[in-house]
Amino acid sequence: MATAVAFQAITKTFPSAAAPALDRISFVIEAGELITILGTSGCGKTTLIRLINRLIEPDSGRILLDGKAIANEDPVALRQRIGYVIQQVGLFPHQSVAKNIATVPTILGWDAARIRTRVDALLTLVNLDPDEFRGRYPRQLSGGQQQRVGLARALAADPAIMLLDEPFGAIDAINRESLQDSLLAIHRASQKTFLFVTHDIREAFKLGSRVLIMDRGRIEQFDTPAAIQAHPATDFVRALLRSSGAACEAVL
Repeated sequence: MATAVAFQAITKTFPSAAAPALDRISFVIEAGELITILGTSGCGKTTLIRLINRLIEPDSGRILLDGKAIANEDPVALRQRIGYVIQQVGLFPHQSVAKNIATVPTILGWDAARIRTRVDALLTLVNLDPDEFRGRYPRQLSGGQQQRVGLARALAADPAIMLLDEPFGAIDAINRESLQDSLLAIHRASQKTFLFVTHDIREAFKLGSRVLIMDRGRIEQFDTPAAIQAHPATDFVRALLRSSGAACEAVL
């Protein structure tokens, strides 16, 4: 299987910080995996994601996408082929759902018929009826519906890699479960590489084919949920599993 993402001894320290946000971390993600990145606030999860689309730059080390160093790529062109979803969604309030989803395809110069076909296909993929939702505006959507539109927008230009930074963190428990199920179905259908940041161990174990557990800028363990449960690698991972208890076991 081809390598989609590789971090090679990446270090990142922010100004005035007492310690690195990321401390010489290395890992490899294969094409088509759904990887969850799990850890407490401030452990480096979001920093890792933002490095991939070059919203920030590392102090040292290399990041490769599809075997090529991203430092050699134009940042704007790089971001156009990476889907990015965050908790705040960031839909344009004065544009319809269809126009929000069509943002990147429009920038790339797709013709109107191709855009319309893509918008309707993506609305269907995220379980929103195109006839009902394409003309709506963000203010007319629930929080869960906004996240579905945000996911469709991130997928619009058919990116090879999807970065999702706690996208369901502000969603109520019932809708969150539904969104998780939809995300798994979308991943199966698309076979794209997904990196999903969360602080919720149950969510991480439910979604991730492998789970990358972080603490204080370092990787504590990177393995399947079952392997982590059976053989926790560090005291931090053992404490994390103890704190989750039956909630973690329920998704295995």
